[in-house]
Amino acid sequence: MEIKSDFVKRVADVQDAEELNRLVNSAYRGDSSKKGWTTEADLLGGQRVDPIGLRETLKDETKSILIFEDKASARIVACVSLDFSSDATDGDESACYLGMLTVDPEMQALGLGKKMMSFSEEFIRSKGRSAIVISVIQLRTELVAWYQRHGFEATGKTKPFPYGDSRFGEPKRDDLLFLVFRKQL
Repeated sequence: MEIKSDFVKRVADVQDAEELNRLVNSAYRGDSSKKGWTTEADLLGGQRVDPIGLRETLKDETKSILIFEDKASARIVACVSLDFSSDATDGDESACYLGMLTVDPEMQALGLGKKMMSFSEEFIRSKGRSAIVISVIQLRTELVAWYQRHGFEATGKTKPFPYGDSRFGEPKRDDLLFLVFRKQL
């Protein structure tokens, strides 16, 4: 099924923080997230993001959050966070770190994630970058497969899960880690 609605594609601003908080947490945590396929509710409790952290991201010149806003309802229905800092890309100045790819749980599996990825790639290229780096929890096999279908390749690198930092959620398992993937644009 293809999405029929019309969307405004834009870079989020600080005034979008509360709505982004609602969208991202609804897609990744709690019962609402189980309506879609991107839920992490079985792996993590608590929050995925918070308004304060989102405002900090939106004020940071090395970061951008791209959004799709439904023209009919004026609701944000999809977003992605892009980090151009060398910390996020482990010093790779040709890459951008992509995270928080989110689609409203009731609109998942309709192609909106793919459209957001295309918008992200255009934006990243416009900033002079030629690669995307992502990290995915190793147990999220369906998400790993989605990224691989969209051209991401495993780098063989892993990163530890930030246990003890509630800003990233409350782990329900003690074996979480991130797999690192890269896509050349």
